[in-house]
Amino acid sequence: MSGSLNRSPYPPGRRGAAVLGVIAFSCGVILLYWLSILPPPEWLAVSVLLLVFSLCRPTSAVIRRLTVLALGFLLGLSWAAWHARSQLSEVLPPEAEGERLSVSGYLCDIPSPGSFDSLRFSFCVTHWHNLSPANVPGTRPPKLLRLAWYGHAAERLQGDRLRLEVKLKRPHGNLNPAGFRYENWLFRKGYRATGSVRSVQPDPTVKCSLHCQYRRAHLSLVDWVQNRFGGTEHFALVSSLLIGHRGYMTQKHWDVLKATGTIHLVAISGLHLGLVALGAGFLCRRLLLAWPARCVNELTGRRIVFVSVVVCCTAYALAAGFTVPTRRALVMVIVGGWLLLLARQSPVWQPFLVALAVVLLLDPLAPLDQGFWLSFAAVAVLIAVLSARLAGAGWLGSLLLAQISVFAGLWPVLEAFGQGQPLSGLVANLISIPWVSLVVMPLLVAGGLITAAIPDAANLFGPAFDLVLGLLWSFLDWLARWQVPEIAASAEEISALSILLVVMVFAPFTGFRLVAVVSALVWLGYSPSSIPQNPRVAQPEIRVWDVGQGLSVLVRHGREVLVYDTGPSVPGVFSAVESTLLPNLHAEGIQRIDTLVISHADSDHSGGVSELAEQIEIGRVVAGETGAMRNGIADVPTAPCERVTETLGDLTIDYWQGQGVSEGNDASCVIRIYHSESGTEWILPGDITDRLETQYLAYLSASGTLRHSGSRVVLAPHHGSKTSSSGAWVQELDPDWVIYTAGYRHRYGHPHPMVTARYRRSGAASLNTACSGSVMMTIADNRLALKEMRDETPFWISGPGLTRDQCKIP
Repeated sequence: MSGSLNRSPYPPGRRGAAVLGVIAFSCGVILLYWLSILPPPEWLAVSVLLLVFSLCRPTSAVIRRLTVLALGFLLGLSWAAWHARSQLSEVLPPEAEGERLSVSGYLCDIPSPGSFDSLRFSFCVTHWHNLSPANVPGTRPPKLLRLAWYGHAAERLQGDRLRLEVKLKRPHGNLNPAGFRYENWLFRKGYRATGSVRSVQPDPTVKCSLHCQYRRAHLSLVDWVQNRFGGTEHFALVSSLLIGHRGYMTQKHWDVLKATGTIHLVAISGLHLGLVALGAGFLCRRLLLAWPARCVNELTGRRIVFVSVVVCCTAYALAAGFTVPTRRALVMVIVGGWLLLLARQSPVWQPFLVALAVVLLLDPLAPLDQGFWLSFAAVAVLIAVLSARLAGAGWLGSLLLAQISVFAGLWPVLEAFGQGQPLSGLVANLISIPWVSLVVMPLLVAGGLITAAIPDAANLFGPAFDLVLGLLWSFLDWLARWQVPEIAASAEEISALSILLVVMVFAPFTGFRLVAVVSALVWLGYSPSSIPQNPRVAQPEIRVWDVGQGLSVLVRHGREVLVYDTGPSVPGVFSAVESTLLPNLHAEGIQRIDTLVISHADSDHSGGVSELAEQIEIGRVVAGETGAMRNGIADVPTAPCERVTETLGDLTIDYWQGQGVSEGNDASCVIRIYHSESGTEWILPGDITDRLETQYLAYLSASGTLRHSGSRVVLAPHHGSKTSSSGAWVQELDPDWVIYTAGYRHRYGHPHPMVTARYRRSGAASLNTACSGSVMMTIADNRLALKEMRDETPFWISGPGLTRDQCKIP
């Protein structure tokens, strides 16, 4: 019987070709998201048909394998492209943006409190009541909306089937080389429009499909957990681990988890489903052993165990909301269980490759999810370690080596996503993973099931939950306050150290391990200079970052760096420093800002200054409103904006501030950047109004710099407000380019149509960061070169629905 279990039904040659096809399919799906345009479906269909036809003809083994490889690749590419094209066909018409619309549908997730006293939720639309048919053939209205109901964070929606009055806009987010891209996240989740709710009323006429019924049941489960365990001290963690609802997590929770590298503990994923699978398999196996041997043979027993594991894991995944990470983990558990529990003979990597292909088959958008890469990278490292070195290491040694390997193996992956790998995470995970695995999760699952059968058991399990989670949280909170020095290293250095640590696990030589450990410790403790060094750039670079309704500009040449303004921030909600500046500075290898200029103290220009000063070294600060800046960053020398001229590499920088103005928009520190060799000039005026514009024009005229023969780029004062960019300003400066730094469909309506008309009449070419994303300007062959970030974006980031004046004027 065992021989028949281990025998593969496919000949070795066909099995090898099938493996190649699986790998090629996965590569095809993943490659799609590196493309800037979707491949034409006609070309893909013809190519697939030709390969299928050639596969039916007798050929050599080598040609057949190559054909299978190409066919698998094209099938993966076609499958992902079809799904992407289908999702992109859901379009909100531009004329509907900002209009009051009426929709009916049902809740698609659990409403959670959000910023600005809002209640945020996903809404599945079943009917649009007053939306005109799309003018573009082949498009249809969005099916999934991301909504916020402002002023109602503490309220409950009236049921799950609703009719809403909403104001919507197309998916849009800031576009920069690095940092979080909201538009990527929206596309990944399937949201084809976002907006705010104006009114809510129940709508019993909505037909409740199977998906609707599941969402209703999950909402009922959330209410049940709230009623039974809502009084526990650590209910936020109970809710996250038991049903996957993280809406009760506070910023304090996220800060601690991020600082200790343990966010994965509260995201229902492979760890949690793996524990459920092990528990279900163990209990089922013990029950089968109690039966007489003649009643259940080995094959039947394995099948019963496999079915039990799948049923229990599926039930837990459904209870946890059946989110994307949960579905991915469920697929991996089922594939792994199929090959392990049913004793199918296969290479050690085959379950990994099959699970990868199945995940991509069921969810072709998975490569856009950071968790996809982290999950499969962690599993790959564990497979390599478990199959090579841990056989006789004992449970403690195996745990230690596996944790070190995963820590080291995921470090380059996290670095590629612009995230760090805190050293405290190694200690945190070494303790917390066994504690969660052996104590917390068994207690939570058992307590939840027993309470479902005996409601009064909640009085017993509630304090028990607090005890085990309290110990875990106290440890993580203490570790988060542990001052661990940050590791400043390049991607190449981190990759080398990661490989060194992983190789240590495999190396059979004790001497090699000793040398490797010493080398790693020396490298970690080595500090080449007390002053961080920035990489050298050969040509001057000026980048206007896309920070929404705000301003932030990077100026650099050689190793010198100047940052003008830090963009907007809302304490506890959003910070351009965190989402844009720090990730992009890190991606450029910039470790020190020589001069930070803060034009004035408005929150859309000086947001997150203290956070920036904590994360990166700043040489000095020049501010239009020095008092406010000194209070924000007391440890950095702060100087007023005086009329002086300085150099930054080959660039000349003139500082200017209006006379008799000490606060407000007119206190803005204006800088003029000039490159003498090419004659290129940039003017960064902050938020000055037309009254100060007259003073600045007089200053430029007196200094002889008002007229010049080179290119002139002007950032529109005050984001293109009608109180700035007067007729005299536009006429006297006569810019070649004007850049508006405005938010997409912001309530202020910047830039104002009168302002855009003035610049258009002057002949200036216009860019708006709301449409262009960040704008990079360099000097190439003594000429100004501009590059818009949107021109380099992937296919799913489409142009926003703005008018010519609001967006871009040729």
